[in-house]
Amino acid sequence: MKQFVVLLALAAGLFTIACQPTKVETSGNPLFDDPLTADPCVLVYNDTLYLFTGSDETVPGEEGFVMKKWYVFSTPDMVNWTNHGVKLTVEDFDWASHAAFAGHCVENHGKFWWYVPMVVKDTTTIVHEGFGIGVAVADHPLGPYKDASGKPIICDTTTNSVVLNIDPAVYVDDDGQVYMYWGSWNEGRYVKLNDNMIETDGPVETVEATNFFEAPWIHKKGDTYYLSYAAHYPSTTEYSTSKSVTGPWEYQGVINDTIQNSPTNHQAIVTFKGQDYLFYHNAGSSTGGPFRRSVCVDKLEYDANGKIMEVVRTKTGVAEVK
Repeated sequence: MKQFVVLLALAAGLFTIACQPTKVETSGNPLFDDPLTADPCVLVYNDTLYLFTGSDETVPGEEGFVMKKWYVFSTPDMVNWTNHGVKLTVEDFDWASHAAFAGHCVENHGKFWWYVPMVVKDTTTIVHEGFGIGVAVADHPLGPYKDASGKPIICDTTTNSVVLNIDPAVYVDDDGQVYMYWGSWNEGRYVKLNDNMIETDGPVETVEATNFFEAPWIHKKGDTYYLSYAAHYPSTTEYSTSKSVTGPWEYQGVINDTIQNSPTNHQAIVTFKGQDYLFYHNAGSSTGGPFRRSVCVDKLEYDANGKIMEVVRTKTGVAEVK
C-alpha cells in the first residue's frame, strides 16, 4: 500500500509538471542596448541569420547623426544573438570622409557585397550633400571586408543621381541581373549593376512609388515584387508591389507606423526558417532618442491576397525558432 501511495504521488507530480505552460523564449525589443544600432539589413546564410547595422554615437542631448562604423550580429534561432563586433568603418575606404549611413549586404558569386554610403573626400564631386555609395567584399558574412572598387559607384556627379545618395538596397533577380536602389528626400533611383558588382550597367532610372521618402528595400514572394520604403518625415514604412523588379509600382499601404522619438524608420524584410520578419529601429533603449537608435524585430504577416498586414510592434519581439 505504501509503495502504491508513493507511485501515485510521483505520477501526480509528473502530471503537474507536464501541465505547466512551457516558457517561450523571445528576443525582446530592442534586440541590444549596447551597442546602439540602426538601419538594419539582414541575409540568411547556412541556416544562420546575419544582421548588419549602423551605429549611432551621438552624445545624449545633442542633435545630428554621428556614425562611423557598421556591426554584424548573427542568430541561429532569432533569440540567441552573437555580436561579432565592428566589421566595417569609414576608414576602410580611402575615398570616404565620414557619415557611415545605412548599408546593405547581399550574396552573389559566392561572395558578400556590402554597399555603404559615406561623404566623399573629393570635393570636386560634391554638388549637393556629398554622399557616394561604395562597396566592400568578403568571402563570408563576417568578413574580413575590403573596398572592392577603390571609389564610389554613385556620387553627386552621377547623371540623374539625387541630392542625398544614401540607403542603397541591392537585389539579385531570378535571372542573375543585379539592381541597386537608393535615395532620400522624396527621390528614389535604381540602376543595373554589372556582373562584377562594382560598376553600373546603363542609365540611372527614377523610381515612381507613392509617398517614397527614403530607405528602399526589395523582396519577392511568389511572383510578386515588394518595394518597401520610408514614407513622409517623420516616417512610416509603406510599400508598393509589381510583377517586375523595376515596376511599375502599385501602392498598397502602411507596414510600420511612425515611431515614438524617432523620425526615421528603416526596414529590412526576410524569411527565416519558415517565418517572415520585419526588422526596424526605434529609440527604445535606456539611452535612446532621435539620434540614438536601436534595432528591433517583429513578425511580418501576409493576408490571403498577399498584402502585407500592418506590423504590431512589441516589446517582447519574436519567439525562438528551432
